[in-house]
Amino acid sequence: QVQVEESGGGLVQTGGSLSVSCAASGRTFSNSAMGWFRQTPGKEREFVATISAFGSTDYADSVKGRFTISRDNAKNTVYLQMNSLKPEDTAVYYCASRRSRYGSSRSYEYDYWGQGTQVTVSS
Repeated sequence: QVQVEESGGGLVQTGGSLSVSCAASGRTFSNSAMGWFRQTPGKEREFVATISAFGSTDYADSVKGRFTISRDNAKNTVYLQMNSLKPEDTAVYYCASRRSRYGSSRSYEYDYWGQGTQVTVSS
């Protein structure tokens, strides 16, 4: 019932910044925790960041201090601001919605997923 769509991916230089967005349908958006995950070929899907319905956030250690997740409930949109990008941040970034108010770092605890958006950081 919930549709999720990422946008804003692209190519950026090492040390640069990029913001990706995730639009989610549904009147229950404000009660849903959201998450960002990423996946590169040959690796499992990796947790990046999550934000609860209350606005509480958690980040993977690899991105802490560089990435910021936020949400705008009026727009049914969650954002991931990525700063100080590194080549190892290159991945397909996926947005996910969870039928819970609480965030999670586990991909299998999310119910709805977007198609992903490619982020490439050049070296």
